[in-house]
Amino acid sequence: MMIKSTNPFSGKKVNTYEAHSLQGTSRIISSVDKAFHSWRNTSFQQRAAFMLNLASILRSKKDELAKLMAIEMGKVMREGIAEVEKCAWVCEYFAQNAETMLENEPIETQYSSSFVSYQPLGTILAVMPWNFPFWQVFRFLAPTLMAGNTAVLKHASNVPGCALAIEELVREAGFPENVFRTLLVGSSLVEGIIRNPAVKAVSLTGSTPAGRSVAAIAGSELKKCVLELGGSDPYIILKDAPLEQSATICATSRLLNAGQSCIAAKRFIVVDEVYSHFLEHFTDKMNEARFGDPCDPEITMGPLARTDLRDELHQQVVKSVKKGAEIVLGGEIPNLKGAFYPPTILENVKPGMPAYDDELFGPVASVIRVKNEAEAVKVANDTPFGLGAAVFTKDTVAGSRIAELQLDAGCCFVNDFVKSDPRLPFGGIKQSGFGRELSLQGIREFVNVKTVVVK
Repeated sequence: MMIKSTNPFSGKKVNTYEAHSLQGTSRIISSVDKAFHSWRNTSFQQRAAFMLNLASILRSKKDELAKLMAIEMGKVMREGIAEVEKCAWVCEYFAQNAETMLENEPIETQYSSSFVSYQPLGTILAVMPWNFPFWQVFRFLAPTLMAGNTAVLKHASNVPGCALAIEELVREAGFPENVFRTLLVGSSLVEGIIRNPAVKAVSLTGSTPAGRSVAAIAGSELKKCVLELGGSDPYIILKDAPLEQSATICATSRLLNAGQSCIAAKRFIVVDEVYSHFLEHFTDKMNEARFGDPCDPEITMGPLARTDLRDELHQQVVKSVKKGAEIVLGGEIPNLKGAFYPPTILENVKPGMPAYDDELFGPVASVIRVKNEAEAVKVANDTPFGLGAAVFTKDTVAGSRIAELQLDAGCCFVNDFVKSDPRLPFGGIKQSGFGRELSLQGIREFVNVKTVVVK
């Protein structure tokens, strides 16, 4: 079996790779499992030295790696460079903090000694998507390796060059052989990999259907899993929000990575008093995007990663319009080569439309008018998803109250768009998944929380 990568801008083949066979995959997993037994005994200082070296190499190659993302999945260069910089940051963060996060915790009991110890589990499988082909992997890789685990990666099949580049970066940083390996396999082999006795847990970032499948397999094997799945993130615009600033932030979130982000703003819920003014500012900001060759530094938005994804997004727009949504901006496939879809705004969006009910994985914004704050919160929570949410208001006390107590999501921001940060736990609820990545909570997902008691 061959795995091919295709440039979504030109439509031309980038490269072709021979996939690992079932036997080859088993051999790699066995070698990674063997490496675990020595890696787990390295000190945090040793692991941190490799991790800091990896951060340095990432920064030195950021232009090269950004170009690889541009040609394999269409990310514009400036966003690709920022993504690589963020990968270096997460490596540095866990190199500097993992030992403290995982140090033994004494517990006062009647025994002479009792404490909680955090021990690595073994080899962890990562099943990762194409939309942030480096960041999604590194936010898993850095805490997982720093905790003393080893890892194997099953990356999305349209970014095999990125997958192999990550393995080479780890090797170049000096990590021992087989501490981290890439598996070039299709989705059909994932079940067998999860069921492999050497694989102790799995982390998946992807669609909700993929999460259901992985969770079912992992559950049948009684293996831990962390799932970061889809989202239909609501952004509430209250009557006292700074409208132009809010519109800029909202458009930035909707257009980042050509809208292909689980935590991108997707539903914009605006109270009646400011609806028209917000929509005017928002339309202007969305219309500023310049789309074209992602390798051109002047371009702000590249193509979608594949033409089938573009066509699926357009069908969601068409179905929503047939059900009564109105196009404010965009909504037509441009007559350009490449998998482009223009910045699009839909209003009069109601329940029962794909633009209201489903995740729109591209630069399409659903604007929803509501009477007041109470209705805004109700509409925001009227979704099966629960990844991110935001509220815009000059009253930060009220905004904080809404974010903390009223919005049903794993990540809630006030006056900014939702983003992941190595210092903060990241993940969702409901059909957006479970478990957390990053921060203290993230590094403790794939460890044995062990009670030790000495009488």
